[in-house]
Order: sequence, then structure tokens, then C-alpha cells
Amino acid sequence: MLNAMKASTADGKEDPDAAEDGLPTPQRHYVVAAVLAAVVLVVLDGAIANVALPTMAAALRVSSSQSIWVVTAYQMALVMTLLPAAALGESRGYRRVFIAGVVVFTAASALCALSPSLPWLVAARFVQGIGGAGVMALAVALLRFATPLRLLGAVLGWNALVIALSAAAGPTIGAAILSVATWPWLFAVNLPVGAVVLLAARALPRTGGTGRRIDGLSVLLNAGTFAPLVVGVDLLVTRPALATGLLAAAALSLTALIRRELPRTAPLIPLDLLRDGSFRISVMASICCFAGQMAGMVALPFYLHHGLGQDAFMTGLFMTPWPLATAIAGPVSGRIADRVSSAWLCAAGGACLAVGLAGAALWPLQGNPLLLIPFTIASGLGFGFFQTPNNRNMLLSAPRARSGAAGGMQGTARLAGQTAGSVIMTLLFTLAPADTAPRAGLAIGAVLAVLAAAVSTLRAGRRVAEKVAA
Repeated sequence: MLNAMKASTADGKEDPDAAEDGLPTPQRHYVVAAVLAAVVLVVLDGAIANVALPTMAAALRVSSSQSIWVVTAYQMALVMTLLPAAALGESRGYRRVFIAGVVVFTAASALCALSPSLPWLVAARFVQGIGGAGVMALAVALLRFATPLRLLGAVLGWNALVIALSAAAGPTIGAAILSVATWPWLFAVNLPVGAVVLLAARALPRTGGTGRRIDGLSVLLNAGTFAPLVVGVDLLVTRPALATGLLAAAALSLTALIRRELPRTAPLIPLDLLRDGSFRISVMASICCFAGQMAGMVALPFYLHHGLGQDAFMTGLFMTPWPLATAIAGPVSGRIADRVSSAWLCAAGGACLAVGLAGAALWPLQGNPLLLIPFTIASGLGFGFFQTPNNRNMLLSAPRARSGAAGGMQGTARLAGQTAGSVIMTLLFTLAPADTAPRAGLAIGAVLAVLAAAVSTLRAGRRVAEKVAA
């Protein structure tokens, strides 16, 4: 199977050096640029539509609650198809499925821009999410095949930087576009970028697939797990009875999926990879850290607006140091991770994130929001120093032939953590007073970050135990 996954050059000839130590320059640079540009498209589109929901609701003559499906449909499709896209990439080749994902995403962007009604737009956004899953699931696998091992940490750091900046810049870019154009241009701007990515994608390494058959029933069970999970989480507060039923259906589907896939050597849900302690610990730590990060990112604007009396512009300004610090820390931690134990880097990053969130929650600000800046910087640095080495360990814990599954699991862990953080904040805003909920959310985020740091140290403990045993 490993031989089937060897990389080749853009002209189709097998390149044995690429399989062992990355692609030659400048081809490697083209691959990294193409992959990161596609990631920007997918992540940016996940955040850019939020700010336009009121405008879309008015233009399409629907209620605000109905317009939220523009965001939910995209998220649902993305999380439903991440693992199947990873499995398809391993079966048919990473390059082929990644390019198909870019094509589907770009074509669906055109359909979004041309949407005459909300159902049309929601359907187009769902298709867009399917294309985005092909990109997100296989991006790190392609980076692994294209990049020499000595440079992999740095490249994954740049990938983390791109994701952080794209997610942070989404609302600002969306607002900027809406200030000069109508909402369809939010999606139309994807078309030229998608075309450029497709041109650059000719440099992607041709990784041969295993030819393994994708089990259709497992794909349906996977959809039956994540679709009711996403909708159930959204309805948890407003319609608890229906949400409970949907979450129960998700749990039943997941149980059936695990039982069906357990005997397989390369299951759709990467149970084979999760048997490895290092991979499993990285996934658990990732879920905890992303949950803490999302709880903090949701709580902080409410704290600034309601607790400290800042308007929308100043709230955004005081939030800016967080993603900027993450953008700085990502590449730096990637380079350090090539030389230092990633377990201790992750533990330090989680601890730094916890200090930032706890400080923001507990420090007596006395109405001065400037005192929050050191804590937002600490949060951003901590998250950046956690994310890149943790992702690197997750990827390198998997065999090269299972890089696609590792990438799919990486994206699934990120979305699971972000969903958990959002649910925590939704419950807090429902159950706690408006002036208490944001600080409680920051404190809970700090606890989750500490948990991520503590879980990460288990990897270091395992390695010490293995050395002693040897």
C-alpha cells in the first residue's frame, strides 16, 4: 500500500525522492502556495457570511432565524464529509480529490452568487461545504508529501497561520465587501481565486490511490452522525426536546458506524490511528484546546461590549491582538517543533492560553479595556504554540499511507472542539445573567486550556516510559 502512495512530479513520472524527502524547488513552493490559497478560500468562506446574514435576510425577504441556515448548511456539509473525503483521497489519490474539491467549491460559489432565493442559497452553500471538505481533509496530506521532514513543522506553522488569519479576517473582509457591493459578491470573489488555485494545482504531487472501496453504508452512517449533531446543537436551547432526539440519533449512528468499521484495516473513522496512544492524545488535546479557544473568542466580544461599554469598532480593535499573536506564534512554534519535544510545546501553549483566558476573566479591569491586551496576546501566543506542534504530531503519528485519514481527523477534532465551545457559551448566555456569562465563559475556556495542556503531557510521559522499557 505504501508503494501505491508514492509521490510523482507534475508530468506524471514517479519521483522517489519526493516520496522520501519532499518535492524539489520550485515545485514545492507552488504546491504550498496552491494548498494554502485553497485553505484560505474554505476557512474565509466559513466566517465571511456571518456578518452578511442581516443583509441577506432583508434581500431574500426571510427572517433572521431562517438566514442562519446559510451558515449551518455550510458547517454541516463540511463536518459530514471531512472523513469520507479523506478516505476517498486515500482510495483515488490526494491530488485528484483535492482538485475536485476546489472545482466543486468554486462552482458552488458561482451558484451562491446567482442565488435568487434562500433555498437555492442554502443548497449551494451545502455543496460548497462538500467541496471545502475535499480541500481541508487533504491539505495537510499534500503538504506532508511535498515537504521534506526537516521543514514540515515550519510549513504546518504557515498552515496554522493561514487558518487563524482567515478565520479572524472573515468578518472584516465581509464588511468591507458589503460596504462597496451587494452580498452576492461575497461569493463571486472566490471565482478568480479558485481559478488561480486550479492553475497552480498542476504542480501537486500525483499520489497514487490504494483503490480501496469506499463503503456506502458507512458514509451514510457518518452523515447520520454529524448532520443531527450539528442541527441538534443549534436547537439545544430553543427546542431542547427535538435537540435531545437528534443528539440521540447521532449517538446511535456513531455506535453503528464504529461497530461496522471496527474490523477494517483502514476504517472511515480512523480507529486504527486512534489505537496509537500519541495520535489519540493529540486528538483529545486538540478538542479541549479548540473548545477553550472558541469559548474565549465568543465570550470576549460580549465582555468588551456589555461589561466594558465598547462599541463594535473598538470591540473588534481590542480583539485584534489575539489572531495577530497566533499568526506570529504559528510559524515560530512550527520551526521549534522540528527540534524540541512537541508534547512540552503543546503543554506550554495550553498553559499560556489558560493564563490569558483566566487573566481576562479574573483581573480587576476597573472599566479599562486596555488591561485586556496582555491577556489577549497571551491567549493568541498560547493557542499558536499549541496548535502547530499538536497538528504536526497528529500527522507524523500516522503512516504516510494514512495521511489523508490523519488530516480528516485533524479537521474533525477542530470542528468538534469549536462546536463544544459554542454550545458552552450558548448555555451560559441562556442560564446566566448577561453581565456574568462572558466572564464565566472565559474562565471555562481557561479550564479547558489547562486540560489540553495536561493531556499533552501524557505524550511526554509515554515516551519516557517507552525509553525506560527499552
